[in-house]
Amino acid sequence: MSAIPQPNVYSYSDYRRFLADHYAYAKAEHSFSFRAFSQRAGIRSSNYLRLVIDGERNLSAAMAARFAKGCGLTGDRAEFFCELVAYCQATSVAERNRGYERLYRFRPFRAVHQLAKEQAAYHSQWYVPAIRELVRRPDFQDDPAWIALQLEPKISPAQAEKALATLLKLGLLRRRPAKEGGGLEQTSELVTTGSGPLGHHIYSFHHMMLERAGYALDHSPRDERDISCVTLCVSDAKLQELKQRVRAFRQELLQAAEVDNSPERVVQVNFQVFALSAAVADSGGAKPSLQASDEDEDEESHEE
Repeated sequence: MSAIPQPNVYSYSDYRRFLADHYAYAKAEHSFSFRAFSQRAGIRSSNYLRLVIDGERNLSAAMAARFAKGCGLTGDRAEFFCELVAYCQATSVAERNRGYERLYRFRPFRAVHQLAKEQAAYHSQWYVPAIRELVRRPDFQDDPAWIALQLEPKISPAQAEKALATLLKLGLLRRRPAKEGGGLEQTSELVTTGSGPLGHHIYSFHHMMLERAGYALDHSPRDERDISCVTLCVSDAKLQELKQRVRAFRQELLQAAEVDNSPERVVQVNFQVFALSAAVADSGGAKPSLQASDEDEDEESHEE
């Protein structure tokens, strides 16, 4: 008997991870192989599964159905897997949102990902986290109309009221009893999504905050914002170092805000690191990878 549990496709939000776990389980249980999977799925290439798991190939709708068959999935499980493939390979926020709605039609998926649904409520609108932070202001008023006027861009009192209800339901805010002076307060000072792959709701939240950055560029006075960027050419090792330094700086900012005893403004700080060029292919013509030497090359900085 294998010590590896059989993976439940409904518990996954990444089809490649499911395929990797299914292969590990099948290999331990039945001495499975990539070739055996290909034969079961009706695929001529014996290493196609490995290429998909490694992210070197995507799956068409027709190929997704074959992969479902190769994993022994039938009925709703096979349909769910195909929908999961479409969701993971979506190329826009709108397409990804539609894909997530289709996944959520499957009752087992809803049951497994109930926590994600609660987290999605917190990240459903850009102003929900903003209102949670606004509560820290000494002059904060537990009044949706007052809250609505404080945010930029403005929201409606109804939106503010719904956001407060969400924060109270999630336990991120609480109303102090009258003997403690009443009013709202945060139940914890920091909220983090932790490490690991981004959930659907976090993915959408980042898009919303990028839109807010564009709004700030057009509408906020220059002395109330700092929007800049830098273009670099670095090695893959240096890229990982840069990402780690961004993570460290992000934690530093959180700690600095935590000890601020006189909060006045709610601000958003975004970090983006993304490729502007293709990876360098190795001499064998295999999958491109950023394995260049660690050099300090051309730097171009833009600050507005």
